[in-house]
Amino acid sequence: MRAVVYHGPGEKSWDEVPEPKLEADTDAIVRVDSVTICGTDLHILKGDVPEVTPGRILGHEAVGTVIESGTGVHDRHEGDRVLLSCVSACGHCRFCREGRFGQCLGGGGWIFGHLIDGVQAEYARVPFADTSTYLVPDGVSDEQVIYLSDILPTAYEVGVVAGSVRPGDVVAIVGCGPIGLSALVASSLYSPAAVVAIDPVASRRELALKFGADRAVSPEEAADTVRELTAGLGADVAIEAVGVPETFELCTELVRPAGHVANVGVHGKPATLHLETLWIRDVTITMGLVDTSSIPTLLRLISAGRIDPVSFTTHRFRLDQAMEAYDTFANAGDTGALKVLLQRPS
Repeated sequence: MRAVVYHGPGEKSWDEVPEPKLEADTDAIVRVDSVTICGTDLHILKGDVPEVTPGRILGHEAVGTVIESGTGVHDRHEGDRVLLSCVSACGHCRFCREGRFGQCLGGGGWIFGHLIDGVQAEYARVPFADTSTYLVPDGVSDEQVIYLSDILPTAYEVGVVAGSVRPGDVVAIVGCGPIGLSALVASSLYSPAAVVAIDPVASRRELALKFGADRAVSPEEAADTVRELTAGLGADVAIEAVGVPETFELCTELVRPAGHVANVGVHGKPATLHLETLWIRDVTITMGLVDTSSIPTLLRLISAGRIDPVSFTTHRFRLDQAMEAYDTFANAGDTGALKVLLQRPS
């Protein structure tokens, strides 16, 4: 089979590799039907995730069809169409029992494209198949559910839920890439009074308005806009959706006293925590890896037509066009890429 293989910082290729085999009785082998590229894959290619070693197949967001399963898999069967969670769950450890699958102690957590081979491939081995995959409802397309592998649960859980967004809040979202726009969609479920989307790129600000932002401004305009909407207090919740020091620090400047900063972005460099000004303002700061425990809820919302993730897709490719898809996604400033969808030829 062929797959996207990481060969060290800045190096990747579409290679011929061995097909995956069952390694544990709780594994399944899945034919990858649809897959996408995540901003985290770009962080890996920059060298920001040193645990990813050369030779690793990349990718952690996919929908596929079960073609084989181990003797310990009871709820997934050959022919099942499944969503693969970006986070695997053993289902038995302390953290899995708490729904904190991202912290799994039994061999799960974020492993696809990180600690084991990922899903940007024609076939993938899926550990803990019963507890780490979700059946795709009849009548729902791959494209409608694929963004539940990662970006929507990440924004919902780490941004909106952990950030304690409530009805009537003013929410400032710093970064209008896929995660920021996902946070915008997820925030709308809680009826905020206003959502301010902040990004230096005009095309991203335009996208934010299409996704439902009340205001979309540049970083230079952010403080004045938030003050205007909050009588000078600051945002109730500021969501960091980029992963660079400047955006985190901007969130801490925009948030009101007793407000909440929810850091969602993946940081590759240290960011300054200005405790000298934050400590007295009762600001809560949260961060974390997604657990994907919200996938069943989000699946119901998609099935009911409450959210429609298809609008995230800006470019479509065949799976064997993966290198072109990476170039398009990595140069989003020029291509206007938000999410790229790669699909197995029919």
